[in-house]
Amino acid sequence: MWRKLVAYMRFNGLGPGGKPNPLKRRDAPASTILVDTAFSPNPGNLRMFTYVPSALKAGAPLVVVLHGCGQTTGGYDFGTGWSQLAARAGFVVLAVEQKALNNPNSCFNWFNPEDIRRGEGEAASIAAMIGTMIEHHALDPSRVFITGLSAGGAMTAVMLATYPEIFAGGAIVAGLPFGAALNVRDALENMRSAPLKTPGEWGDLVRAASEHKGPWPKISIWHGALDTTVNINNAQASVAQWGELHGLKLTAAKQEMVDGAIRLSWDDRLEVYTIPALGHGAPIDSRIAGTPAPFILEAGISSTTRIAQFWGLLDKPAVRARPTPIRVVPPPEQSALPQIEAALTPAERISASGARAENLILRALKAAGLLPKR
Repeated sequence: MWRKLVAYMRFNGLGPGGKPNPLKRRDAPASTILVDTAFSPNPGNLRMFTYVPSALKAGAPLVVVLHGCGQTTGGYDFGTGWSQLAARAGFVVLAVEQKALNNPNSCFNWFNPEDIRRGEGEAASIAAMIGTMIEHHALDPSRVFITGLSAGGAMTAVMLATYPEIFAGGAIVAGLPFGAALNVRDALENMRSAPLKTPGEWGDLVRAASEHKGPWPKISIWHGALDTTVNINNAQASVAQWGELHGLKLTAAKQEMVDGAIRLSWDDRLEVYTIPALGHGAPIDSRIAGTPAPFILEAGISSTTRIAQFWGLLDKPAVRARPTPIRVVPPPEQSALPQIEAALTPAERISASGARAENLILRALKAAGLLPKR
């Protein structure tokens, strides 16, 4: 079974080059090397690496970074440029590393019930790391953020669901929604296609993970349309999950083209970027931050920078987004829905509700002429 998991975590495709970006790249200082740091308790048997900029100001933000399968903290941080950005913007990076003893392919165990419950396993270890960093460096507990790629993206969703009160925001890159799987078999299956659930069912999984009643963290979601490792409908499911928690009308998204990517956004609470020609990996623009590598894909758009801007850690570029007339097809009139759904079987009712909520990304891509209309 682990061999199959390794196979599904293989790297897929490279993204295209992008158009020039007015945000100029700054080389990473030599001091942006992650430091192995002790902490406790550690029930999940993970390692903690940190980057703390020199002359750090009290009350600085904290960004937690989770790598993908087969990666290390150092490689993922160098590829995505998070410490490089921290040196510029004055925040602290906490990079969590999995051990091969826990998972043969160094994946975070986002599908293992013992590691994804509040107070247990890997989730509890990551929470302990955050507490250690806030205490030791006098960081602002109201400005803690978390992001991750692939298995790290799925584990990011776990942390946002099980410890939502800790985080002001999160970013799921090529990952899966919380509750997508509870064992390896389901993980493999749901990487190919997300489970079919209504937005309410996705939201209920998060509500049941802790006693938190809100407010919920702001969420940024990133996915390649050509991702054959983690199907893009997992991004759609994540949108449904967090949109429902925030009480958003999913069809009321603002649509725009940003550096060749489709961005749907709901105020400053939820956004999703879809990169049409991207496979499985974190999209970067190496002219701004990061270096291409397996799973770190040159795409002409810097997910690292855009995520930091969405969280309020960086100033937004003066003119970057180019609005396009992308129209998301609305669902039927609400008054007609009860009559329509009353005639459906329970399975058909779930399918219809899920389709209305989760097809926003594909509709936007087709409307922009980036996918064929069938």
